[in-house]
Amino acid sequence: MAATADALIKPMLAVPGELPTVRVDEWAAEMKWDGVRAVTYVSGSKVRVFSRNDRDVSVSYPELDVLARAVNCDVVLDGEIVAMDDDGRPNFGLLQSRMHVADAAKVAKLRSGIPVNYLLFDVLRIDGKDVLSVPYANRRDLLDQLDISGECLAVPPAFKGDPAHAMRASLETGLEGVVCKRLDSVYQPGRRSPAWVKVKHQRMQEVVIIGWEPGEGRRKGEVGALLLGVNVDGELHYAGQVGTGFTDRVLTDLRKRLEPLGTKVPPAPDVPREHSRNAHWVRPQLVGEVVFGEWTRDNRLRHPSWRGLRPDKAPGDVVRES
Repeated sequence: MAATADALIKPMLAVPGELPTVRVDEWAAEMKWDGVRAVTYVSGSKVRVFSRNDRDVSVSYPELDVLARAVNCDVVLDGEIVAMDDDGRPNFGLLQSRMHVADAAKVAKLRSGIPVNYLLFDVLRIDGKDVLSVPYANRRDLLDQLDISGECLAVPPAFKGDPAHAMRASLETGLEGVVCKRLDSVYQPGRRSPAWVKVKHQRMQEVVIIGWEPGEGRRKGEVGALLLGVNVDGELHYAGQVGTGFTDRVLTDLRKRLEPLGTKVPPAPDVPREHSRNAHWVRPQLVGEVVFGEWTRDNRLRHPSWRGLRPDKAPGDVVRES
């Protein structure tokens, strides 16, 4: 089995929503991990790791090579790459330091201080045979039968029949929320399906960076705020600005990434004058994520705070989450 472009399986995606409250015995709930999605292809001694947008990120996560020793067959697996803080909880900020690095020497230096874990929740192919049409409950059984264990690898449990209990447990342990999955759901590559529902404790939104405003005071000469966009009916629209949640290092990194993308044309047609007056526009190529309070009546993010870049996600996929 080769992980060639035509053999790649795009990850199935969940829709944002509420906890199932009827026929809960038809659902299972998994913890929602604060990391990046990764589909791994294991063939003999070779392991290849692909992000949600089909980027080969194997060099960024050499720890996952242990999969070749952890399984005794060729297999395609789905899971989440996370970096843990000192309390053993996933920390997206820590993971940011690993997500953008594609130089093997730099990765080797980072690896000792910021190791990653791969948390597995699905199996998609075994010995060349797709199991995508097998119900989720049975795929979980197949995953358990693989008996995958080892340094940086884990198969977290799925809680069957009580999503509310799983949601409480995720809150008590400081996790992001849960993903509820119908036990009879088949795997639909690349589709965002209501058979999988993600429920978060905080409201989060993926955003496209469309420009930036220069800072003042201590931030003079640097990025003061990012101008954000979200796709609506296939067109990029202004969604507000974010000026909090940045460290100095993050601001410096953002400036380096944004400068080559400069353009004179506003990527969104509806940026208010008070924000467009001093804006430095950029081509809409960088995706990030914010936490926020709510959507305003004019479709702006209220009180957003920056979480980080999402190189694993494409600008065209960024839509408003309900």
